[in-house]
Amino acid sequence: MSPYIGAIDQGTTSTRFIVFDATGRLVTLAQKEHQQIYPRPGWVEHDPEEIWRRTQQVVAEAMQQKGLRPSDIAAIGITNQRETTILWNRRTGRAVHNALVWQDTRVEGDVAEFSRDGGPDRFREQTGLPLATYFSALKIRWLLNHVPGVREAAEAGELLFGNVDTYLVWNLTGGPDGGVHVTDATNASRTQLMDLRTLSWDKTLLKLFEIPEGLFPRIASSSEVYGLAREDAVKDVPIAGILGDQQAALVGQACFESGQAKNTYGTGCFLLMNTGTKPVLSRHGLLTTVAFQFGRDSAQYALEGSVAISGALVQWLRDNLGLIEKSADIEALARSVDDNGGVYFVPAFSGLFAPYWQSSARGVIAGLTRYANRGHLARAALEATAFQTREVLEAMELDSGVKLHSLRTDGGMVHNDLLMQFQANILDRDVIRPRIQETTALGASYAAGLAVGFYKNLAELKAQWAVDHVWKPCMDDTTRQRLYAEWKKAVTRSFHWTG
Repeated sequence: MSPYIGAIDQGTTSTRFIVFDATGRLVTLAQKEHQQIYPRPGWVEHDPEEIWRRTQQVVAEAMQQKGLRPSDIAAIGITNQRETTILWNRRTGRAVHNALVWQDTRVEGDVAEFSRDGGPDRFREQTGLPLATYFSALKIRWLLNHVPGVREAAEAGELLFGNVDTYLVWNLTGGPDGGVHVTDATNASRTQLMDLRTLSWDKTLLKLFEIPEGLFPRIASSSEVYGLAREDAVKDVPIAGILGDQQAALVGQACFESGQAKNTYGTGCFLLMNTGTKPVLSRHGLLTTVAFQFGRDSAQYALEGSVAISGALVQWLRDNLGLIEKSADIEALARSVDDNGGVYFVPAFSGLFAPYWQSSARGVIAGLTRYANRGHLARAALEATAFQTREVLEAMELDSGVKLHSLRTDGGMVHNDLLMQFQANILDRDVIRPRIQETTALGASYAAGLAVGFYKNLAELKAQWAVDHVWKPCMDDTTRQRLYAEWKKAVTRSFHWTG
């Protein structure tokens, strides 16, 4: 068996290729950012062909760094930004339009239109999802209805649909020359077009959304060999795992049992709890999603709370306001003050996701006085992530009936000690960072490794999980409840800003 396992981690802002050894230790990594395209307020796009070039570049670069050959890699897993929607020509491989990113809100009018008959939860029973700008179905519909010639080409069988996982697998395995058109159940569950229980495309929904069935990939498990790579740097290496990024982090955190949960602090913030082999429909604003399906085993499901903007708020302070030079500077600026000075920042740039699902909300800074300064704004931006996480965690406990005694965390922001301590304080629970922190890529490598026998079973993977640091709450309850009540008041000020 080859000594290493690889993972392509295609995220909202960058693409990475990471090689791990059998213990989960990082061997080599390459990363490249791609352009964020904002044609109008609320519209967010990526160039799919740029993402594919970046993927080729990081794979080649990481392999070259350590002088690795294809024979050194047992398999490659893929994890990806979810919901981001691409249509491309099956003969040329050219995308018909930029990818519509998960944060994009251009289908807000369609959400209102479809909600008029049956309300925002009309498809929740089949799909586990409310009607929202977030998911792929309405994005596909927009491309079909607004890009000249696309509907005709789709109905003629000339086009393919995929989220980023599907697009990358198709290109990696040959593209127009025999590329495999496939997705896994975790990504398919984010389209609002898959039946949660049968794990198949729902023909009734396809008809209702006016989307041709011929566009769609085969839905496979998260852990099986889909095809062999055709890229020189990894030629003939099996592509053997696919997991949406948040499900990959759940797997990377070894949350294989019902009731285990993790929170990922990235561009957005995503709290997932494994609920076992039966989907639990939310009554408190959460999503029901496929957690993972390994080979022929039954699918495991999860409840998910999605926060649209967390790390992206730090980037906004850096890029749009120039408050900091680099993202890591946010902690020092926030530490320059003792508290938030009464300032609350609700980052509803793309509306509010869980548990509110208010697509017409917009960002608000509340509580400003002449006392407030740059430090208070920085602190309020960090605290916004912690407050939103508490809202999601409370909804998750109500839906699941399970009280979480601690929270496993991962993502870029877990290195911010001020944020993590405030998170423990506002939750009144321990917050845990694992020893291996590249959990998203690690989860994809686990899925691929299981498919080819690189890993024997889940017990082997559970044994690799270990604690790096624990933050314990140290805030009195009166302060905790006052801060949270003030946050809640600020959130209501963001509601119904548009429309």
